[in-house]
Amino acid sequence: MGHPRPLVIDPTGRDIHGEAARIRERGPVTLVELPDGVQAWAVSSPDLLKRLLTDPRVSKDPRRHWPRWINGEIAPEWPLFTWVAVQNMFTAYGGEHKRLRALVSKAFTARRTAALQPRIEEITAALLDRIEEAGRHGQVVDLREEFCYPLPIRVISELFGLPEEQSAELRAVVDGVFHTSATPEEVTDNYARLYAALGELVALKRQSPGDDLTSALIAARDDGDARLSEQELLDTLVLMVSASHETTVNLIDNAIHLLLTHPDQLAHVRSGRVLWEDVVEEALRVEAPVASLPLRYAVEDLKMSEFGGPDDVVIVKGEAILAAYAAAGRHPGKYGEDADRFDVARADKEHLAFGHGVHFCLGAPLGRLEAHIALRALFDRFPGLRLVVSQDELEPVDSFISNGHRSLPVRLS
Repeated sequence: MGHPRPLVIDPTGRDIHGEAARIRERGPVTLVELPDGVQAWAVSSPDLLKRLLTDPRVSKDPRRHWPRWINGEIAPEWPLFTWVAVQNMFTAYGGEHKRLRALVSKAFTARRTAALQPRIEEITAALLDRIEEAGRHGQVVDLREEFCYPLPIRVISELFGLPEEQSAELRAVVDGVFHTSATPEEVTDNYARLYAALGELVALKRQSPGDDLTSALIAARDDGDARLSEQELLDTLVLMVSASHETTVNLIDNAIHLLLTHPDQLAHVRSGRVLWEDVVEEALRVEAPVASLPLRYAVEDLKMSEFGGPDDVVIVKGEAILAAYAAAGRHPGKYGEDADRFDVARADKEHLAFGHGVHFCLGAPLGRLEAHIALRALFDRFPGLRLVVSQDELEPVDSFISNGHRSLPVRLS
């Protein structure tokens, strides 16, 4: 049944795409080993993944459907602890998921997202002014640090009413959630700091509510209509702040890097042959901001043959499932032999980078909007932008979940 020995996932994420290729080589679904020997089934076939992500027999709730969690085998020191411990729509199942998602989805309507455009443009222009000042004397600018990071964090800070003095701490603890090779001490320290920061925010907003999403969630909690517990309130904030921040940072970072290393593709968009939207979708496909997403669980035995998968694989009730988005995004069965190639004019740019089914990312329209605005403005302002290090010198972030660079050093001309 499948491979006798699971493929051991590198927790540092040093070679996301090499590992994704090895996962694909072992078939559409294969056993992998996560930190501390936790096993899961990695699904890399886009078709199989879509079917599993929409099947009601697949859950994200470890409290109901993962024996290892229920039996107390998962320690708070586990690097992925926060990913499964949170009580919000990310780990909810069935009616619970519907209830929690309904609360937040009001905040991310298409109209509300579109209304943010002028503000995103303002923030982008202000960041580019600062970058221009720094680069005026030929200085090297780290675009991840000076542009990719601050844009999403400012947008999300304004949406949730985060005070500016809290943003550095929040950024640090959100980074920590994605740090999958962290030591046990780092994991528990980060968990405590994360909840301290959000507890502070909630206390502040209870005292002086504003026109922001944190205040709206507190009102839903305190009015009692939504049956939102205090833990669910905090964990919903954890999800909203971390998901909308880190993934958008990686999306903008990866798209800039791809365009700077593929001048022929940049020429297509400059000539108007393709749109910035095409760049964003192809960047999402070829460099999924979340490489692999933990975890889902089989509610009952799942024969993969029922899903169009291999006849000899059964995911047994209670076993964990890892959505291998980076592997799926470059699947030759779907995208052809040049699946690894960044091609903004590619006919089929469909991807699963924002997930699929009931857990599809609520913030996807906002992430896309931020990326369109950021990329267009950056390349319009600095037509001579170039990387100052070779491909080999760029270091990936320390994570097998988060797919981006530690820094993106450039000269402006």
